Amino acid sequence: MDKTMTKESVISALKMAYKRQRPGKGVIHHSDRGVQYASLEYQKLLNKYSMVGSMSRKGNCYDNACIESFHGILKRELVYQTKFKTREDAKKALFEYIEFFYNSKRIHSTLGYFTPNEFEQMYGKSVA
Repeated sequence: MDKTMTKESVISALKMAYKRQRPGKGVIHHSDRGVQYASLEYQKLLNKYSMVGSMSRKGNCYDNACIESFHGILKRELVYQTKFKTREDAKKALFEYIEFFYNSKRIHSTLGYFTPNEFEQMYGKSVA
């Protein structure tokens, strides 16, 4: 989370996510058409990680419906309910919401009423 979204910040985020999750070859990485994601350095990193890049069609918000839905939930359940004093306070609150509530405790109807963490564990076992 930074003041502006730079190529360096999205590269850093991708590296952090890859290190944490270690996805298998061929995982699809979807983004919007931002210049940060289209940059040569970002595309090279996707290739290095054996990820398949996917971008939304120009002007089609429906291609990103899942993340747009998540952003709506995040705003309703946390952001609009909280006054953050500092950027660090906001970072901490967002991290705690996502890691300790959204992924671990909040059930999702589209996941069969499992949490994202439970669903990921089940999916990992079924693929292995």
